[in-house]
Amino acid sequence: MSINNHIHHGDGTHIYHEDGIISQSLLALPFVLILVMYILAAFVSSRRHKQWPLYRTAFWTFGVLCAASTVVEPLANRAHMDFTAHMIGHLLLGMLAPLLMVLAAPMTLVLRTLNVTLARRLSRVLKSWPVRILSDPIVASFLNVGGLWILYTTDLYAAMQKNILLHVLIHIHVFFAGYLFTVSMIYIDPTPHRSSFVYRAIVLVIALAGHGILSKYIYAQPPNGVPATQAEIGGMLMYYGGDAIDVVLIFILCFQWFRAARPRASLAMNKYSEISN
Repeated sequence: MSINNHIHHGDGTHIYHEDGIISQSLLALPFVLILVMYILAAFVSSRRHKQWPLYRTAFWTFGVLCAASTVVEPLANRAHMDFTAHMIGHLLLGMLAPLLMVLAAPMTLVLRTLNVTLARRLSRVLKSWPVRILSDPIVASFLNVGGLWILYTTDLYAAMQKNILLHVLIHIHVFFAGYLFTVSMIYIDPTPHRSSFVYRAIVLVIALAGHGILSKYIYAQPPNGVPATQAEIGGMLMYYGGDAIDVVLIFILCFQWFRAARPRASLAMNKYSEISN
C-alpha cells in the first residue's frame, strides 16, 4: 500500500507531490539506518576482533532491501491495488527478508561490538523469560502462521487497505513474526533457550502445512475485496514461493542436525570399538 499523494495526467502518467516524496523518504529511513548501523558495526568488530564475514554483510544487505521493497515504491503502490503484488510483498517481507537477516547473525555482531558491560546486559535480556516464550517454536509459529490466517480469513485484509496505521502495524507484525519463526527454527546467533531438533522439526512441518493449507484456502476463498483471478495467482505464489523459501530453511535445519549428531555418532563408534577389542 502506498501513502503517496499524486496527480494523474490524461496519458496515465502521474507526478508525485512533495508530501509523497517525503513520505517515501520517511518509510525508507529505518531501512537505511539499520543497514548503515550493521555495516558500521561490522567495521568496528573487524578492527577489534577477526574479520567479520563479508557474506553475512551481504545477507543483511539483501534482507534489508527485500523488506524495504515492500513498503516503498513501486511494489508498495501496486500491492495496494493488486493482490498478486501484495503476495509477492508477503513472501519478501515475511519469509525471504527474515531468513536472509537471520543468516547475517546480527546478534553475534552486536555482542562482538558492544563493550563487556553492555554485552552482559544484552545477554541477560536474551536469557529472560519473555524472550524464552517468544522464541519457542510453537509460539513463534502461532504468531507467524496464525497471524496470516487471521489476516486473510477475516475482514482484516480489507481494513488494512483503508487505514494506514493498521497497514503499517500489520507489516511490522508480518516481518517480526517471520523473523521470530526463522530464528526459532535455525540457530545462527547465540541462543540461550534451545529446543531439540526433533521438537523444532515437528513444529516446522506443522507450520509449513498450515501455511500451505492457507494458500489453498485463499485460492478457493478469496479475501474480501480481492478478485478471484488475483486470489488464485496470489494463492499459487504463496504456495510455491513459500515452498521455495521453506526448502532453504529445511536444508539448514537438517544440515545443523547432521553436524550436531555426527560427533556423537563418532564417539559411539569409538566406544563400541574399545569394547569389542
